Amino acid sequence: MNSKHTSLDAGASPLGKPTSYRSQYAPELLFPIVRSDNRRPIGIASDILPFVGEDLWNAYELSWLNPKGKPIVALGEFRVPVTSPYLIESKSLKLYLNSFNQTRCEDINDVAATIARDLSAVVSASVLVKLRLLDDARTQRVFGIPSGICIDALDVEVDSYTPNANLLRVDNGKKAEDETLYTHLLKSNCLVTGQPDWGTLIVRYSGPAIDRAALLRYIISFREHNEFHEQCVERIFMDISQHCKPERLAVWARYTRRGGLDINPFRASAPGFQLENISEMRQ
Repeated sequence: MNSKHTSLDAGASPLGKPTSYRSQYAPELLFPIVRSDNRRPIGIASDILPFVGEDLWNAYELSWLNPKGKPIVALGEFRVPVTSPYLIESKSLKLYLNSFNQTRCEDINDVAATIARDLSAVVSASVLVKLRLLDDARTQRVFGIPSGICIDALDVEVDSYTPNANLLRVDNGKKAEDETLYTHLLKSNCLVTGQPDWGTLIVRYSGPAIDRAALLRYIISFREHNEFHEQCVERIFMDISQHCKPERLAVWARYTRRGGLDINPFRASAPGFQLENISEMRQ
């Protein structure tokens, strides 16, 4: 199998456009989007990134034919490094994965190696791919809630529904913290189609205590914002870094699935934060 790709702007992607599904292997369907174009507006202007991390994708609709023509189904896990020059446009990945539907493959390892090669080519970085047959996935897939403090029960008044970093502040009445806070109230919209994207946001930090009510109002302020998942998480990371000055910070969003895929961007100020693929209930 051979692959190739061409990098174009987001407006030329298949998002929001009628598309004919192809059921024979077609790596050319993959569509890359340049990361740097959307990083500059949030203060990331060079190749020296202020965070480490990855984009963790889970694929739930993956199937191919074995050499005898019998369908095989599996779950996929793809990890795209944050250092990759490109991210993958989600609909193009869906179309690409569906192109395996009537494609005969030797075995699951052949499919995994092919996907890893194609995704690595399209983002210009090494992508880790793990495929599991469903019986294996049932024993390995973990569902749960983040280990931390949910801030959703806070009784806050909200009147801002576009990102407002000025809402963030530290709680000067508290000592420095080392804690994990999370909320299920993250919502943003697709940059191209305007469709709603729902997610759980986890913030792990150490340093000056973050005002929890202020953090919740800030996350809710993304409700009318149009931006890709990866860009929202990077914006949140940068805003918290600049306005709350944590010593260490990690931000992780678990977005609900669309088109058989969920995207879970993770950004941290330094290596060492644990990143376990625990699915949120809505995924």
